[in-house]
Amino acid sequence: MVFPVVFLKLADWVLYQLLANSCYRAARKMRNYGFFLRNQTLRSSSQQQVAALFPSVTKCDLGNNRRFDTLVCDIHGVLLRSETFFPYFMLVAFEGGSILRAFLLLLSCSFLWVLDYELKLRVMIFISFCGLRKKDIEIVGRAVLPKFYLENLNLQAYQVWSRTSSSRFVFTSIPRVMVEGFLQEYMSVNGVVGTELHTVGNRFTGLLSTSGLIVKHKALKEYFGDKKPDVGLGSSSLHDHYFVSLCKEAYVVHKEDGRNNLSCVMPREKYPKPLIFHDGRLAFLPTPFATLSMFLWLPFGILLAIFRILVGICLPYRLAILWGTLSGVQLRFQGCFPPSNSKHKKGVLYVCTHRTLLDPVFLSTALCKPLTAVTYSLSKMSEIIAPIKTVRLTRDRKQDGETMQKLLSEGDLVVCPEGTTCREPYLLRFSSLFAELADEIVPVAMNTHVSMFYGTTASGLKWLDPLFFLMNPRPSYHVQILGKVPQEFTCAGGKSSFEVANYIQKKLGDALGFECTTLTRRDKYLMLAGNDGVVHENKRN
Repeated sequence: MVFPVVFLKLADWVLYQLLANSCYRAARKMRNYGFFLRNQTLRSSSQQQVAALFPSVTKCDLGNNRRFDTLVCDIHGVLLRSETFFPYFMLVAFEGGSILRAFLLLLSCSFLWVLDYELKLRVMIFISFCGLRKKDIEIVGRAVLPKFYLENLNLQAYQVWSRTSSSRFVFTSIPRVMVEGFLQEYMSVNGVVGTELHTVGNRFTGLLSTSGLIVKHKALKEYFGDKKPDVGLGSSSLHDHYFVSLCKEAYVVHKEDGRNNLSCVMPREKYPKPLIFHDGRLAFLPTPFATLSMFLWLPFGILLAIFRILVGICLPYRLAILWGTLSGVQLRFQGCFPPSNSKHKKGVLYVCTHRTLLDPVFLSTALCKPLTAVTYSLSKMSEIIAPIKTVRLTRDRKQDGETMQKLLSEGDLVVCPEGTTCREPYLLRFSSLFAELADEIVPVAMNTHVSMFYGTTASGLKWLDPLFFLMNPRPSYHVQILGKVPQEFTCAGGKSSFEVANYIQKKLGDALGFECTTLTRRDKYLMLAGNDGVVHENKRN
């Protein structure tokens, strides 16, 4: 009986709200806006009225280490520089749902512009959330959205935010589940009051709860009662006029400042908390135009990725480099071949930073010779299409050591001691096992750049990782082969395996300009996927 009730609610909302009301409002909007020309005048005049009542956030006095006890604001248009929240709904639709759901949301742009703010928000919520599991949305909110929120933080608003010593609260009409995880993890918020969504069991229906969209000034009165917050930050729209007027001090964040003023851009080094781990496939902020470009590129990108895979599998190294470069892959090789040493019967152990599953493949291509790669988890599909030999490890230190010793006796070996990939300029803790196995160690600094899709995932299908990476229009790979580690810095020179691992990690970090950390694979997967990152045999993709 639950789903018929939901269907009736949806039908009533579509017939009354979406069709009847939106048609009337669209006609009124077309009449009042004068086909957008008159709209610009009305919008600028309303913003000037608000600006006359409340000063800009840049006028807030932060001198003498001034502190505030309580601050309230919205995330949309205040803490974030983005003019619209559409890209973040697109991230929910694409990463939490499917590519079809994302396409439907993109199609909705054809009529969203004629809807008022409330109806526009309701439509985007319904398309993005209908049928999705709570668990999937929680993962998107924890692992995908924070990266894009941090990149779009308004520095001027954050400077006021960071001066609050006691309580910070966010009141927003955006669904609470989309912003609460980020605000708690990165912004140290004390409370989030947002729009609540209706659920049936463990899935969202795409409808709002009985409380409807949050009206910020009413929610503020209910939350604080007669007490006034010290500072309120609002956007330049008239909707925030009542909201910030309930505070002792009120400041306005202008759209023009966030769009054109470089002083509003938050540099990475000033992030509230370092961004080390994040998930999701999209490497760009999916605005309507950028998303349309992605869908237009997608058919050609899939064919191009298949072509690049076939080139890597079928052609000799020199021809593979030539045709790979002609297809748009940017390859940059630095360093020199390690000198062969006839005194050693063992092969060379190449120790690489880990950016994608293709690291050993590009190293083999750079050296123009076959290598063997060891990995903790590899899908059957990745094994099949890999142009080099791959061997799985078991996470049993003794057994893995014996396996790698045997492989080294047969030839050169590639190992990524981080145990998992990291997208950002950080190196995870190096496992020390490799240092106990060989004295001839060559560090290799690997780095990549993509513009459309990430070639790694923590919660998605790993066998698609190489395909997504090669679907980028111009993916780049930088392979820098460093000199062989001096004997005095190896276990043969009296160093412990931990000292060797830390030395090589630092050397690679210096070469790439990356920061070394003590974080591990387990830390990454606990944060992004809610598990320890162990792929069991019967659950491999």
